[in-house]
Amino acid sequence: MAFGLWRLVSALLFVFLSFHGFCYSQTAPNYSFVHQATTAPPIAHYDYIIIGGGTAGCPLASTLSQNFRVLLLERGGSPYDNANISSIRTFGDTLADHSPTSPSQSFTSEDGVFNNRARVLGGGSCLNAGFYTRASPEYVKDVGWDGKLVNRSYEWVEKLVAFQPPMLQWQSAVRDGLLDAGVLPYNGFTYDHIYGTKVGGTIFDKNGHRHTAADLLEYANPRGLTVLLGATVGRIMFRTKGKPRPLAHGVIFRDSAGVRHKAYLTRGSKNEIILSAGSIGSPQLLMLSGVGPATHLRSLGINVLLDQPMVGQGMSDNPMNAIYVPSPSPVEISLIQVVGITKVGSYIEAASGSNFASAGPSRSFGMFSPQTGHISIVPPKERTPEAIAKAVEMESRLDDTAFRGGFILEKIPGPFSTGHLELRTRNPKDNPSVTFNYFKDPRDLQRCVAGIRVIEKVIESNAFTKFRYPFINTDMLLNMTLNFPVNLRPRHGNASSSLEQYCKDTVMTIWHYHGGCHVHQVVDPDYRVLGIDAFRIIDGSTFNFSPGTNPQATVMMLGRYMGIKIRNERLGINGLD
Repeated sequence: MAFGLWRLVSALLFVFLSFHGFCYSQTAPNYSFVHQATTAPPIAHYDYIIIGGGTAGCPLASTLSQNFRVLLLERGGSPYDNANISSIRTFGDTLADHSPTSPSQSFTSEDGVFNNRARVLGGGSCLNAGFYTRASPEYVKDVGWDGKLVNRSYEWVEKLVAFQPPMLQWQSAVRDGLLDAGVLPYNGFTYDHIYGTKVGGTIFDKNGHRHTAADLLEYANPRGLTVLLGATVGRIMFRTKGKPRPLAHGVIFRDSAGVRHKAYLTRGSKNEIILSAGSIGSPQLLMLSGVGPATHLRSLGINVLLDQPMVGQGMSDNPMNAIYVPSPSPVEISLIQVVGITKVGSYIEAASGSNFASAGPSRSFGMFSPQTGHISIVPPKERTPEAIAKAVEMESRLDDTAFRGGFILEKIPGPFSTGHLELRTRNPKDNPSVTFNYFKDPRDLQRCVAGIRVIEKVIESNAFTKFRYPFINTDMLLNMTLNFPVNLRPRHGNASSSLEQYCKDTVMTIWHYHGGCHVHQVVDPDYRVLGIDAFRIIDGSTFNFSPGTNPQATVMMLGRYMGIKIRNERLGINGLD
């Protein structure tokens, strides 16, 4: 029974840390401009066509709609009418939902690490832990952004979606433990990225309601914006005849009924198509449209518009490793609120709580329920109906105190290790093949080890005494966590004594994908696609490194920032907003 219990706790570890948060949604706003794609005409014309209504696409569309006619195409649905997103009681069910319309599309990378990509208006901000923090001034300078406009853009976002979190017992103990461990100084509550320990922002308000990038559409001009949900773009159209280089001029998309529609740019030399489909979706759609490595595209029967070998290259995901800490005392349900920005090259965060399951006699542990079987280490052939029914019955008998505790995690910034993305099929709904090459660069492994050592100091600190069993030392915690089936990678017997091996064996995603359409390789510094006119990419696929400790604030900022830049350039305006 004890082994089965820890198997279930291991599932909770992954559920909590995957998008580590609960998604409450406030009452749906009355967006008169949001429609199902099934209502769209066969052909329509717009000044700007934005593909992807996620963390970058929503603020970008909202900003451009003030002066132009904008179409925003989102393949998913609304976050406001999905009970699995809105309720804490069914949080795990969002990740367990493998239906074609799920807001969370699951896949496993070639590294054997379980992943999910958002498929909903508002993107990953509907599924994550809500931690809100800015990029560092050094990051902004290195990228070449205008610092004043960056700050104004962050402030524009923060007026609607960022808040100061409560600090209850678990998070306070983590904060104090980080200080005891030498992660200094204490910087208090701040959105800024500063070495030391701080309390960051959250996109959950004081009433526990989640605010997402979709909320930034409240800024939109309803007469200038059309948002279509359930609109899956299959291809971007280009004009080549009589052109010195390809000119983007329209898109082909299908609605939820499979009916094909076309949207074109209105005539005008400054109108553009903007791809904001994220680090997985943007390189995927580029390739489907004939822009990418020629040999790879031809192998799938795709006509090559532009041989661009760097599309899909340089893919990165910040590796995350964690230690589970069972608690003898009750712990609050908390999201990521505190972060230790260390000088050893890792970020330390934590989350706690036991309320991951739906309530009642038929409760479920979401995507890690036996019914789901998404990460079960039981071979598929052995997942018989009888075995599943027995596991479900065992789940229902477990007491909530079995899951009392929390997780302390470390994330590697950057990272230095990179991989690549390739198409599997020509179907835009299918996941591409993605390889992140976690810890391929030894510097990332060294930083992981240093981060785990900081976590051990936090657990052993006086500040954390209330939340750990005195007879369970950190070596035992490592062994316990090592047995959690958090990925498909092989386990090694020496992993608890070798932190290098522990990092490799227990690596997880923190869903901070970036790369695949890098600046100077696929786009220029203004995010125009190299070699193609009237076409930009504005999202995290352009990032060389993940900004700050958590990227969502900067991705939302980028949407606003580039909306202002595009508008000002087009209208000849000199100003910040």
